[in-house]
This record gives sequence, structure tokens and C-alpha cells, in this order.
Amino acid sequence: MGRVRGIGAYTVGALSVLVQVAAAAVAGSLLGAAGALVAAGVVAVAALPYGWAVGRVRAYPSSVRGAALFAVDHSWSLVNTVAGAGFLTVSLARGHHLDPPRCRGRGRIDIHEQAIRGYATTLGNVVAGGTAANERHEDLHVRQARLLGPCYLPLVGLNYALFSVLPVWWLYHDHDGYPITGPGRYFTRGVYLHVWHEAWAYRRDVRDRHGDLPVPRPGRRLPRRRGHDGEHPTSDRT
Repeated sequence: MGRVRGIGAYTVGALSVLVQVAAAAVAGSLLGAAGALVAAGVVAVAALPYGWAVGRVRAYPSSVRGAALFAVDHSWSLVNTVAGAGFLTVSLARGHHLDPPRCRGRGRIDIHEQAIRGYATTLGNVVAGGTAANERHEDLHVRQARLLGPCYLPLVGLNYALFSVLPVWWLYHDHDGYPITGPGRYFTRGVYLHVWHEAWAYRRDVRDRHGDLPVPRPGRRLPRRRGHDGEHPTSDRT
């Protein structure tokens, strides 16, 4: 990809702040001038630290690819970017730190500490607690948000709500490998592993490690089919 010259990293960050605040003002204007001011002010609280972080870690590469990622994050996926900005702001307020070497030029912002103990968390293009082991998993969540734009978070929330009250995943859950032993495990070993965006990411993780071998993703029982020589395990393709 060709390089895009003449735009500094902090200028890109300032542009991000401007787009987020302007979009909030436009949305808030549906409730009048006061609504525009309130919405712009609320979003600015998160957008300013986010814009600073974009410049600090040099999140977007100086290339056509970087310009394209920025354009997607501040148009189709703007809702996810604003949500990620809020997540980043809360993380920084908790005393967490940016991780520039991990995310420089990758179109995302990494936070060194975990937001939830034992888990990496991704919201928009902000990743907390990323490591070399979960790098591609979290990157996929960033791409999912960019792909689905404003539909992404509602679809994730809807799936969490549905699987929490209607656990259809119980029928194909790996109860031996991931036993549900209480309310906490119901969510961490059950609901969480089966919501669509996590199932997609874990399935890809398994294929990265095992190729086409019949190894199920975490939480999913390996399906079986009857063949000419009896029952044989098949890889999870759903």
C-alpha cells in the first residue's frame, strides 16, 4: 500500500474527536439545541482521551489501508468507535495503561491491563488485556464490528439476552469438558462461549491451531455422523 504523507498521528486523533463530537451533536439536535449540546458534551468526554490515544499509539498506519480503516471506523462503524472510546476512557480512569508496541499501525488501541479479570475484552477497536496468544481472536472482534457497523452491538446484546433466558446451546454444549456447576459457570462456560461472535472467534482459533482436524471449539460438543464404517467424528462447520 502507498504511504499517505502530511498527516500527523495527533492530527488524526483530533479529526477523530471532531467526527465523534459532530455526529453526537447532529444526533442530539433531534431533541433541539439543548440536546445537541448535551450529546456533544457527553461524547467529548470519551472522544478526547480516545483522540489522544490514537495519536499516542499511532493507531492508524500512514497508508491507504490506514486511511480506509479510519474512514470505516468514523462512518459505518462510528457507533462502535464511540463505544470503544467510552471503554477506553473508563479504563484510563481506572489507572490502566496504553500498550503502544502491540497496536502501533494496526488500526486499533491496546490497553495493557485486563478490564475483566481472566479475559481480554474488545469494544470497537479498543482491546484490553490482549496478548500474543489471543491476538487473532481479538482482531476478529475488531473486524466483526467494522463489518456489521451499527448492527454489531445490538446483535451481540440480543444474542446474550436470548441465550441467557433461552439456553438452546444446552443441547450441543460440551458438558463433560465445560460443566455448568452454578450461575457463574452458566454464563462463563455456557452463554459466553456460544454467543455468535465468540463462537465465530473460537472456531477460527481452533482452525488456526488444528487445521481441518475434527477438534471442536471450546464449549461445543464434537458432532458425529454415521458413515460407512460406523460413527466418525466430523469437524464443526456450523
